[in-house]
Amino acid sequence: SAQEMKHMENLSSLAQGSGPMEFQPSDREQPWELIMDKKHFRLWRRPIQGSHLYQYRVFGSYTDVTPRQFFNVQLDTEYRKKWDSLVIKLDVIERDVATGSEVIHWVTHFPYPMYSRDYVYVRRYNVDKENNLMVLVSRAVEHPSVPEDPEYVRVRTYESQMVIRPHKTFDENGFDYLLTYSDNPQTVFPRYCVSWMVSSGMPDFLEKLHSAALKAKKMELEVRDYLSKGSDTASEPCGPAQLEYA
Repeated sequence: SAQEMKHMENLSSLAQGSGPMEFQPSDREQPWELIMDKKHFRLWRRPIQGSHLYQYRVFGSYTDVTPRQFFNVQLDTEYRKKWDSLVIKLDVIERDVATGSEVIHWVTHFPYPMYSRDYVYVRRYNVDKENNLMVLVSRAVEHPSVPEDPEYVRVRTYESQMVIRPHKTFDENGFDYLLTYSDNPQTVFPRYCVSWMVSSGMPDFLEKLHSAALKAKKMELEVRDYLSKGSDTASEPCGPAQLEYA
């Protein structure tokens, strides 16, 4: 994920003032297709070989919020229940102290007339202070504590990688991010309908995430700080470090 971010930064610097960035995939990879070019981000997609699905990629920048705030707001499941109106349920099922991995159960509304979807996924994050980089990766898993519920459609194929590169430091406004994403929502709709839902829904989610980070900053909301090392008395461990509140 970090290497892909570096590749995107190189492409971005080459593309300044010369039109859209173009990926140069290897011979075994499908080419990326630019499908949205906005002020703060660009969105691409490419077919996933052997399936009817697409993989999506967003490269964007924000200058009015710090990388730490943006990163923490993504990870704080309790806060997301407040700012994401599509969330029906969002809980940490299990946490591995050794690696910091967390298993999440997420239930979300889908557009009418589709059933709501539920995801069980494991996520892990890494803050590389030496290289000034943050990475958050997630993928679908099965977990005995979360059997399928007939009320929801279980999404079994899901992967997401978010890389954040501060323009300066973790606590100064400004950063670039790269989000690579794919899932199989298991709909009966044609591929172009699913593609439309994702390509319209992802930018909307990113804007809501950005607004939530701004709101947390403005109101000094208590968002968990996943970058700081806590004291031995912290009550909720997450990997080698403890969770604190910013």
